[in-house]
Amino acid sequence: MKTVCLYFQVHQPWRLKTYRFFNMGKDHNYLDDLTNRSIMQKVARQCYLPMNALLLKLIRDNKGKFRCTFSLTGTVVEQFRAYAPEVLESFRALAETGCVEFLAETYSHSLASLASKEDFVEQVKLHTAMIKREFGIKPTAFRNTELIYSDDIGAMVAELGFKAMLAEGAKHVLGWKSPDFVYTNAIDQKLRLLLRNYKLSDDIAFRFSNRGWSEYPLTADKYASWLAQENGEIVNLFMDYETFGEHQKAGTGILDFMKALPKAILRYDDIEFETVTRAAEKHQPVSVLHCPHVMSWADEERDITAWLGNELQNEAFSKLYALKDKIKSLKNSDFDYVWNFMQTSDHFYYMATKWLSDGDVHSYFNPYGSSYEAFINYMNVLSDFEIELGKALAAKQSRKKAKATVA
Repeated sequence: MKTVCLYFQVHQPWRLKTYRFFNMGKDHNYLDDLTNRSIMQKVARQCYLPMNALLLKLIRDNKGKFRCTFSLTGTVVEQFRAYAPEVLESFRALAETGCVEFLAETYSHSLASLASKEDFVEQVKLHTAMIKREFGIKPTAFRNTELIYSDDIGAMVAELGFKAMLAEGAKHVLGWKSPDFVYTNAIDQKLRLLLRNYKLSDDIAFRFSNRGWSEYPLTADKYASWLAQENGEIVNLFMDYETFGEHQKAGTGILDFMKALPKAILRYDDIEFETVTRAAEKHQPVSVLHCPHVMSWADEERDITAWLGNELQNEAFSKLYALKDKIKSLKNSDFDYVWNFMQTSDHFYYMATKWLSDGDVHSYFNPYGSSYEAFINYMNVLSDFEIELGKALAAKQSRKKAKATVA
């Protein structure tokens, strides 16, 4: 049997409000509550609620033969709780079917895997606890932020006990090999790797509504025939969930396409749907994947320069993670909360100066007019946070001294 593994990434960042130099020392509320609320409720209305309802119907109509996988970031779940609790309920309904898997990832959709093992492990543990709390499920497979992967990152994931991990089927890593097989990590071969078939994934995520595309319009039957023609054992279709109804509007026919897709695929007797963990278990790895340098699913280069490709991004990233020891020693939930949302990768993406091949989609909710504006705003917030962190640590130290004197 050939397996189709359909995976959706669900993420919204906490967006920062316009924070000027003169706000520092006076205003410690950093988030743009109005924008965060309006975007969440808009995407819930156009994507999350209709798509979750559709997927639930597809699972029931196909009597469990249709399966899919999600990862939900901690920041998006926080926004569901605050602004759209009905969306969280609809994801719980999907979880109860037993046909939907929820993966682990970094809690705040962070770049912690590029900062330190300690930060990465902490973020993953936070996220795993959140998934268990919300859905009663302990994740067994992992998806790193933006499919960021290397041999070393995979080894860290394996050490945390995960059985499988998603990665990009990048040409410069695979060479002549196909992404349509299961591979293993080069350092710890117990970790199985599922690689994104970026051509077939992007046919839906990016090209679906492109009238200039030679295959337009894309129908479910046509797409199913392409899957049937793939020579491998597993076809991994990984994409942002906001593709459905938000990036590709309902008027393009994207929801009708998804409604028809399972039936079109299941017409083929030798094709099945599976979740990530079950797919990784069903197929034996064909080879080790050697990936000494970090890759991702972003841009044609499939690297990390979209987040850490210029001096602005690197300076902001370095200054942020220079605070980690102070945060750890303070042990204050309010400061931990800010520390988490400041790590979100979107903040660094807004500072990108390179030309991005998929920039239209990724800049869709970019609140800044320029990369420099994004950098200044972020650094103003970070500077105020650092000042307040210093004050809190000094106060903690004073309390310790006072107690010692009394004793």
